Amino acid sequence: MNEQTLVDTAAAMVAGAKGLLAMDESNPTCNKRFAAQGIPQNEQRRRAYREMIVITSGLSDCISGAILYDETIRQQPTAGVPFIKLLTDVAVIPGIKVDAGTQNLAGHPAEKITEGLDGNAKAAQPGATASSQLHSSCPPGEYGPEMEGKASR
Repeated sequence: MNEQTLVDTAAAMVAGAKGLLAMDESNPTCNKRFAAQGIPQNEQRRRAYREMIVITSGLSDCISGAILYDETIRQQPTAGVPFIKLLTDVAVIPGIKVDAGTQNLAGHPAEKITEGLDGNAKAAQPGATASSQLHSSCPPGEYGPEMEGKASR
């Protein structure tokens, strides 16, 4: 990705006070949520669930980008159109989660470190992530004032 493409993508992501849709939950996390609701835990159900979100009418009115899980970025919904195309057709920037979760920071259990970022250069190569325009590696957790004073020193 060249610098101008990066600038243009970043500008599009924040234009119009829209948000990013984080639908990058891993298969185990999604399956756990399904199990709690009595929903079968399989790829077809995960695809149908994600399809329901992506084809929501008016999605691009409030969402500028969507972060997808690896399985999702390679799936095709019922109509056979890839999720990436469905999103770009309605001006939602597709992205992919590229990290492998978090671990406690040694000696600082209140803080997390992101695993799996060592492969980011390879993942950022053209075509490596099925045409995603952004890569997400921000781990879930606390980022507000409650973390003040808890940083590693």
